[in-house]
Amino acid sequence: MALDLVDYEQKAHEAVKAFWGNRDTARQKQIESGKTDQGERAGVTAGKNMDGFLALALDIVRANGLAHAEIHQKRVMLTLPGYFRPTKLWDLLVTYKGELIAAIELKSQVGSFGNNFNNRTEEAIGTAHDLWMAYREEAFGKQPRPFVGWLMMVEDAPKSRCSIKNASPHFPVFKEFKGASYLIRYNLLCQKLVKEQLYTAAALITSPRSAADTGEFSEMSAMTGLKALVTARAGHVAAEAARLAVKMRPTNRFSRRAKAVRR
Repeated sequence: MALDLVDYEQKAHEAVKAFWGNRDTARQKQIESGKTDQGERAGVTAGKNMDGFLALALDIVRANGLAHAEIHQKRVMLTLPGYFRPTKLWDLLVTYKGELIAAIELKSQVGSFGNNFNNRTEEAIGTAHDLWMAYREEAFGKQPRPFVGWLMMVEDAPKSRCSIKNASPHFPVFKEFKGASYLIRYNLLCQKLVKEQLYTAAALITSPRSAADTGEFSEMSAMTGLKALVTARAGHVAAEAARLAVKMRPTNRFSRRAKAVRR
């Protein structure tokens, strides 16, 4: 059966428009109330900026065989046990019949690139490492590896595209980082997160502030593009749906015994 990618490109454009529109709405509400956060925080405190991408993730799950899965979006239901810490709050969890099917993180960065890149990187690495250690210790029971996805949306702006110098007085940085912009750094991060199997798929999309009306967004590479993330998620869901269908099916011995009883 072919994977259903649920017209993801069009839905991504709508999600991008909602992202910028929600930021503007949150900022305007704070201005009207007379209580504004400093810098870019005025546009993120509403907490709904990435909801369009959450909806896309849900559509992928429902369209590829797990329409009856438990999809958790409320904060109280979004925690998983950790290994180095008691719990971790995720953006979206999908469970079915007591098994963890998928855990998804959605992040964004608008402005303040120098202040936030390292924080986002350390958070992404630490979150995934903690989850896989907990998985190893059977915190989720005995089950196949879940899908773990990471989506990063970064403002496409001169400061995110310009070359950045690195200060490393004792040892040289890896050559791929020399002069790399923040967008290139995020692209390398996504590639390495998947290469090291910290995430099943990791995607980076960029968008200018002017995209509130158009939903315009770009990708840095096919490896870290939205299609790679969506396809990997759809494939995992379809595979899990097939596996769980077999798991729930009665064995031949049971079927023969049931038939004998009915006779």
